[in-house]
Amino acid sequence: MADNRTGLIVVDAANVVGSRPDGWWRDRAGAARRLLVQLDALEQHLDQPAEVVVVIEGAAKAAVAGDPNRELNGLRVVSAHGSGDDAIVDVVAAEKDGERQITVVTADRGLRARVEALGAVTVGPRWLFARIDAASS
Repeated sequence: MADNRTGLIVVDAANVVGSRPDGWWRDRAGAARRLLVQLDALEQHLDQPAEVVVVIEGAAKAAVAGDPNRELNGLRVVSAHGSGDDAIVDVVAAEKDGERQITVVTADRGLRARVEALGAVTVGPRWLFARIDAASS
């Protein structure tokens, strides 16, 4: 769903969380909740205003139990019914309107190829964590 902000950032939560060896595998829902909290302050540290969509999957979906597709502090959270990659591609395809830049945050090469074919730009988790770290300092 397009809004009046200029960009769209789609976060592959599983890939981003998995990029830091901080014990996330012991509590996937907790790791997803921590990422959502970190993303809450992100908007002020972006190069341009953007809507942020976070796609979660598997055990991490418990982070938003009871309300799987919702707004959370300005973030849109999408709970994947199946593959998180497929859900991300669906978000990009639905949002592609030619009016705004879509950026997908993932290091997954296969997913990068799929969303780039739809016109999205891709960046890795380091790009996102640099902005999160700036927001928390």
